[in-house]
Amino acid sequence: MTTVLEFDTPTAATVGRAVDALAGRRIAVLTGAGVSTDSGIPDYRGKGAPVRTPMTAQQFLSSDAARRRYWVGSHLGWRAFAASHPNGGHDALAALERAGIVTGLITQNVDGLHVRAGSRRVVELHGTMRRVLCTHCGQVFDRRDLAVRVERDNPWITVPDAVELGPDGDVLRSSSEGFVVPACSVCDGMLKPDVVFFGEYIPALKFTEAEQLVAASDALLIAGSSLVVNSGIRLLERARRRRLPIVIVNRGETRGDSRATVKVDAGTTEVLQALAHALPAAG
Repeated sequence: MTTVLEFDTPTAATVGRAVDALAGRRIAVLTGAGVSTDSGIPDYRGKGAPVRTPMTAQQFLSSDAARRRYWVGSHLGWRAFAASHPNGGHDALAALERAGIVTGLITQNVDGLHVRAGSRRVVELHGTMRRVLCTHCGQVFDRRDLAVRVERDNPWITVPDAVELGPDGDVLRSSSEGFVVPACSVCDGMLKPDVVFFGEYIPALKFTEAEQLVAASDALLIAGSSLVVNSGIRLLERARRRRLPIVIVNRGETRGDSRATVKVDAGTTEVLQALAHALPAAG
């Protein structure tokens, strides 16, 4: 068994078992919000996570007041996202991809930190805060350009020193009074961040891409996800039915623990760094 010394003895033994399960295999990776907590972005369901009542797609599309509230919070939240940096876990996964060990990465996060860390094949299941779409004509806008417009039309808006940020990039408490909602500069249509809202389905082509990544791999590594969202469980099931080794790294229980080959109950940053150190040598 591979020995990992950076942890207490029981955790080191479990990480060693994870290395043994993954060694010499092409690994698909699925990540959730827990991978980004060390970058200052909170988890949905981890210990101390704020109680969330996220806006649904129906609310956003049907209510002017809801869109104003969302856009204020989303703008402030995007600014906080943009100021965050990839952590050691993001860097470790990018390094494993460069080494040819990780075949690609599927993420439930919309923060873009995997891309910024240098991961190249990234399937963003729930979209990304980097882009904004027109719901009428389909025009795509870079979020940075839209932010300039938002601040030009709402010069009073400021980014507080400390915002109560949600994992989806929304600020939890913000005033929307007087806010001018941005519209499409091509057709004056309604704009929507390129993210999957609660009440929306993941685009079929996006999920198919994730399935294909798992199908082309020899193992599945799940990091920082409680697997409450069904898309994660469906991908885990694809791997289980093919009898692939499944390693789950997460603090606390997940819905997939009983189906994992190895479950590591520890911080994702430290464990992913340990895997990036051990797997090239073990392969």
